[in-house]
Amino acid sequence: MSAESAFQWHRPPAEGFTADDLDRIPDLPSHAELIDGSLILVSSQKRFHMRVLRLLENALISCAPRDRFRVSREMSVVLGPKQRPEPDLIVIHADAEVDDDATWYPAEAVVLAVEVMSPESEIRDRKRKPELYAEAGIPYFWRVENREGKAVVYAYELDPAVRAYTPLTIFRGRVQLPDPFVIDIDLTEIERM
Repeated sequence: MSAESAFQWHRPPAEGFTADDLDRIPDLPSHAELIDGSLILVSSQKRFHMRVLRLLENALISCAPRDRFRVSREMSVVLGPKQRPEPDLIVIHADAEVDDDATWYPAEAVVLAVEVMSPESEIRDRKRKPELYAEAGIPYFWRVENREGKAVVYAYELDPAVRAYTPLTIFRGRVQLPDPFVIDIDLTEIERM
């Protein structure tokens, strides 16, 4: 797609947008995603969302062995020509770290994708994004939901034979997992964030 003026990005090409278009469209709102060739403009996040992100990001950074993994947010992941979602958090292989001008990671770099569900993203976070992440081979997926001000983490692992996620468990209060590295996160810490 050629660079268009700002007032034209809302008119998709007949064949849909591509992953490369996200870096070429001028004045595109921040955190725009590409799902099935369509631009998804993300609404403003609520306080709970930001508190959970801060808690999980800090905890995953503390848990992840630095020589093997990195934790990132506000980076999109190219899953295919017409798929470029932006998970709330990702854990990537340390050797996949790219230069400071990069705006995305390839799917094979991602070990864990985390989505903190918002009311406007419920269908995408519960259905479409997990399908896309699984089809792309991302080994782990977490969906985080707000239950009366408390974070509930739904953890999934990829079944590579069928390229679909199978549930590991639902965490309330504390996340404890042995893979992809030893994870121990006190979810009640959100109250202090």
